[in-house]
Amino acid sequence: MTITLRVLDGADRGRIFSDLAPPITIGREEGNAVQLNDERVSRFHIKIQDDHDRLVLTDLESTNGTKVNGEDIQLRILRYGDMITVGRSVLLFGSRQQINSRLAQIEGSGHQNATIDPREVSSSADSEYDFDVDWNQGSDVQATLHDQSPPVLPERLSPGQAAQLSELIEYVHTRIRNILHSAEVDGTSEDVSVEPPEWQNLVDLQARLAEYLRNIGGGDAD
Repeated sequence: MTITLRVLDGADRGRIFSDLAPPITIGREEGNAVQLNDERVSRFHIKIQDDHDRLVLTDLESTNGTKVNGEDIQLRILRYGDMITVGRSVLLFGSRQQINSRLAQIEGSGHQNATIDPREVSSSADSEYDFDVDWNQGSDVQATLHDQSPPVLPERLSPGQAAQLSELIEYVHTRIRNILHSAEVDGTSEDVSVEPPEWQNLVDLQARLAEYLRNIGGGDAD
């Protein structure tokens, strides 16, 4: 499995990094597989590694953070067509052929998070341009690639890990259920309202989930 990254915006716009073997790091310092000329990028900003045929991006506690498809992340499974923002630089994940293959699979399955085995997609330069993505479709293409469909549950969990994940989901489910049960619906206007304490509970839940995401991400960067 190899990685292709194309720089869409920033000082390195137009550069292509292809046939990179994971794990790789991206940052402004020498020693990164992808070195960017961007002062807002940390010395070692993000890491991309292979885990059971999935490529996982981790933010290395960078100063200015990382976005994937416009969302702040610390840990993310990458899919062909994802746009990674670090500092002022935007990188597109995947070759043209890989992205087009994913689009074709999405259209065939109706599932936005369709996963393609990278070993089944040729990465040669000659075949890449036979599968050019029609970006003239504009937002339709990007909406298809970046739609946030429900993620699949992780596989190969130990019994203890499965129990921890189940406990976490049950905790979130219970808190949301309690908030929904407290909501009042105005039959005339169809407006929905919740009491301030319940609204604060919802905000607290979001804060707690943000803490979980940060703790799961981990990592260091300067």
